[in-house]
Amino acid sequence: ATRQANSRSASCAPVGASFVTTFNSSRNNVDVKRVGSGLLMQTADIREVMRDELKVVTKLAPTGAQLADLLFAWRVAKYVKSNAIVYAQGGRTVGVGAGQMSRVYSARIAGIKANDAGIAVPGSVMASDAFFPFRDGIDAAAEAGIKAVIQPGGSMRDSEVIAAADEHGLAMVFTGIRHFRH
Repeated sequence: ATRQANSRSASCAPVGASFVTTFNSSRNNVDVKRVGSGLLMQTADIREVMRDELKVVTKLAPTGAQLADLLFAWRVAKYVKSNAIVYAQGGRTVGVGAGQMSRVYSARIAGIKANDAGIAVPGSVMASDAFFPFRDGIDAAAEAGIKAVIQPGGSMRDSEVIAAADEHGLAMVFTGIRHFRH
């Protein structure tokens, strides 16, 4: 495996099908996916984030109810295909956007799905499985009526993303870990 600033890559020799059937991924806490003639192995996402681990990064802190919904949405995002965006309110999922090339499109799709289901988005919270590289995802969330955001943080543009949340009057917390999966 090699590592450059803000990226990771790995290579391996082709692995036979017998390895896939004999490797017990749950016992080894590793997710295994077939990629072409090889395998992608990554550490399983088993860690839970606790309320006291969250870092409030905006001027506005989330309310107790928003914190509960943020942690719920964060758990849901763990099981959604990346680039995952989850809208939640009142302990339930409101909308989910995933699998897009752009996090902002995932945010828009989450709103579209909620609206298509007749579920109101305003007042909901949003979870993102990885950091927002640009402010546009926050702008899209605010436009949809999102009031609080949970995300890992860690973007080179975190200050711009936080400023966008402050401009829109959103609360935002960082987890320091990401759910992003391949």
